Amino acid sequence: MSDIMDNSITAGATHIWIITDACGDDPMIALVDDGKGMTEDELIAAMRPGSRNPRAARDEPDLGRFGLGLKSASFSQCRRLTVVSRKEGRTSAAVWDLDDVAERNDWAVQLPDDVENIPAVQQLGPTGTLVLWQKLDRLTGGIAHNTARRSEIINQRIAETERHLRLVFHRFMQGSGALRILLNGRQLQPLDPFARHNPATIVDPEETLPLAGGVVTIQSFTLPHHKQMSMSEWDEIGGPEGHLKSQGFYLYRGRRLIVHGTWFGLCRQSELTKLSRIRIDIPNCMDADWKIDVKKSSAQLPPVVRDRLRRVIERIQSASKRTYIRRGQKLVDHERLPMWNRVQADGQIRYRPNIEHPAFSAFADSLPAELRNGFFNCIALVGASLPVEALHADIAGTAEQVVPDRIDEASLEQAVRATLQVLTGAGKEISEIIALMKDVDPFRSAWADTHRIIDSTLAIKEDK
Repeated sequence: MSDIMDNSITAGATHIWIITDACGDDPMIALVDDGKGMTEDELIAAMRPGSRNPRAARDEPDLGRFGLGLKSASFSQCRRLTVVSRKEGRTSAAVWDLDDVAERNDWAVQLPDDVENIPAVQQLGPTGTLVLWQKLDRLTGGIAHNTARRSEIINQRIAETERHLRLVFHRFMQGSGALRILLNGRQLQPLDPFARHNPATIVDPEETLPLAGGVVTIQSFTLPHHKQMSMSEWDEIGGPEGHLKSQGFYLYRGRRLIVHGTWFGLCRQSELTKLSRIRIDIPNCMDADWKIDVKKSSAQLPPVVRDRLRRVIERIQSASKRTYIRRGQKLVDHERLPMWNRVQADGQIRYRPNIEHPAFSAFADSLPAELRNGFFNCIALVGASLPVEALHADIAGTAEQVVPDRIDEASLEQAVRATLQVLTGAGKEISEIIALMKDVDPFRSAWADTHRIIDSTLAIKEDK
């Protein structure tokens, strides 16, 4: 469907309506735009396969290339394609029906005079074009008799297409005079893969790379840590495959997304670099250099661009890694009295419970001397049984879903008061203590209760 919308955008459309009817004996999908429309001669030419020379120069907003998008995109989903277009006060229609072509053994386009009974034609305005898909057996995998199952498949495909369109055309849907795309009357919102609306996103300056065929523009983004955005926003930007598969280059041709979520073989996808995204803009005159395919869904890096992008990758991946590493360092910073110590020696990294943490030491001091060794042995046993393999598997797949366990209020209160006692005894100010505790678990993940316990503890001390 994105190929059909390319034609609408090239025609200057400001509104695109997608209308679906998955029920009944003849399900259909229609796309209507308010672009400049076509005359009958232009419509017949558009219905002809390979109607444009791919080597011919195109205007800057032209998203087409081979003249195959309308036909190939349509017949990959349906057997009957109808196009109705209105321009200069005249309405023209053309139909390709593969069943009719097979019966007649002739690739002849039908040109109906009466368009009133064509579904969704009433949506057409003074100018514009309607593209109608019927006989959707290709879209439904050949299911024709099970109406309920067929409707379920069509609706599922439409839901997948919705996200795809929000991503591919997000730059057209933003800003003043933005393109409006409506699906069954509901306006779609742009899906910005770079989260530029989030103030925590790191946005690097644009770089330009002048080449013989045009200018390539490169801009790097580092997404915020998942703790700095809502879970719904994080999931939406990551998409169905997650952030690990969404990192890398986002290649745009004329502001239209062509390829995304790839490093073009320049490096590997990794957990520490999954916040890295690089936008590349190329003009529509560089298709041959980038080997843009007919479907506009794959590309290859020109050799002259490869070296520049290697340097960009090194810089942005360092920023993504710092986002995670800096956050991890805070959690094992001895100034913050962490529950766990990170010990690196002999090429290995171990995590051990911090037996000097006030929560542990205060409780140990309250025990009879003969029980203290047993208590610390239990703590050491917990550290030695840390499920490293399971943690690695979970973090590699869905790090944002790995969260600390909840702590009951009595245990939290004991830890807070013990920590306060040690830090105030060390001469630290309350504001500094709060800043330290706010960055380390279990206080961080239960901060509202932690802050309340701090306030009540301080109030008790003032009363005394």
